Amino acid sequence: MIFVRRPQTDPYFNLAAEEFLLKNSQEDLLMLWQNESSVVVGKHQNVVAEVNLNFVQDNHIPVIRRISGGGTVYHDRGNINLTVIQRAGNQKYPVDFKKFASPVITFLEQFGLEVDFKGKNNLLVNGKKISGNSAHVFKNSVLHHGTLLFNTNLDILEKAIHPRNNNIFDKSIKSIRASVVNIADLLDKPVTKDEFLENLGQFLKNYYSVTTENPLTETEQQAIQKLAGEKYSSWNWNFGYSPKYTLRQEKDTEYGRFQVTMTVIEGRIASVELIFEGKKLEKTEQQLLGQKHDKNELRYILANNRFSDIIIQTLF
Repeated sequence: MIFVRRPQTDPYFNLAAEEFLLKNSQEDLLMLWQNESSVVVGKHQNVVAEVNLNFVQDNHIPVIRRISGGGTVYHDRGNINLTVIQRAGNQKYPVDFKKFASPVITFLEQFGLEVDFKGKNNLLVNGKKISGNSAHVFKNSVLHHGTLLFNTNLDILEKAIHPRNNNIFDKSIKSIRASVVNIADLLDKPVTKDEFLENLGQFLKNYYSVTTENPLTETEQQAIQKLAGEKYSSWNWNFGYSPKYTLRQEKDTEYGRFQVTMTVIEGRIASVELIFEGKKLEKTEQQLLGQKHDKNELRYILANNRFSDIIIQTLF
C-alpha cells in the first residue's frame, strides 16, 4: 500500500482527488486529508432538503457532492478525513465498514476512549458520534472514507446542516441526525490536532504495511484540478444531480397568503403552481418554469416583481 501525501485543503480538489485516484491508480492507497469549511453531501441526496442554504451562502461555505452514498457532513480544519482505496479482486461484497473502522477504533482506544461501532457505519463515544463513513465501488476497486471530528466548530456544523424540510417530498437518501462530540473534548490529556494527526498517520501506515510515501505528481494534480473544475465545482453536479422532488408550502405575509406546489427535476423547476389569496400568478409561474431552483438565479429572474422576496422565501 502507498501513503499519498495530500496537504491540499481545497474541498473541490480533495473530492475530485478521490475519484481520480480510485479510477486511475492501480495501487492500494491510504490518505489522510483535511478540507477548509465546506458541506459535503452524499451522492444520492437532495441538497435543498439537507443543507441550510441561507446559512452556507451567507457564510460562503461551499456545498459539494461526493461520489459515495450516505449522509451530509460538515468539514473544516478540525475534521480529519481518512481514505483507503483497495483493489477488491474477486470479492463479491468488497464494502466492509466494520473492517475499515477497526484500526481507527484500536487507535482511539490507546487514548482511553471506549468506541462503539453503531448502525451501518458510525463510531460513537458515550452515545455521541465522532465519525461517519461511506464507500464507493468502481469496477474491482473500493473506496472507503470517513471523518473524525477532532476539534471541529460544532456550532457551525449544527447551523450548516439542518433536519429535513418537511415540505419537501422525494425519494432521496436522508441523513440520520445524531448528537456529535469532538475527540479533543474526550481526552484526559490535551493533544494538539497536529500531534493527533501525526500519530494517526503513523499508526495506520504500520497497520496497512505501507511501503511507500508519495505526493501527488504534477500530472496527477493537473488532472485532478481539471476534474474539480469541470465536475466538482459545477452546479449540475452539486445541485442538479439531486433526485426529483416536490415542494408544497404556504406562507402568511402582510400582503396575504402565498401557496406553492412545485416539482424540480435535475435542479430545474419542471412545474409550478403559485397562488396568492386564491388567485393563480400565471405570469410569475411562466417566469419560473425551467429555471434553476437557486435563490440567486430566481432573485434575478423576479427582480421586477414587488413580491419577489416573499415568493423566493416560499420557494425554499
